[in-house]
Amino acid sequence: MAYSQQQLEKITALARGYGATRLFLFGSALDNPETARDLDLACDGIPGWKLYELAARLEDELMLPFDLVPLSPPNRFTRLVEAKGRRLL
Repeated sequence: MAYSQQQLEKITALARGYGATRLFLFGSALDNPETARDLDLACDGIPGWKLYELAARLEDELMLPFDLVPLSPPNRFTRLVEAKGRRLL
């Protein structure tokens, strides 16, 4: 599943609109975009249910499979995402 720069820009704009302060692309979509089955995204700055609202909006507007996880609270996994992921915001 390849993705376009326009799609990443749309994701970033929507995340910013929901209050995201940081947004990372990670996982197979970063390493091998042609063979990835989904986009793995991690963000910070979106509290509680707003994160789920963003996920629903992304699903409606982009019609791409994706996973969206919070970066807070920090843990071993989120530190790995920050170290190896591509920062979009």
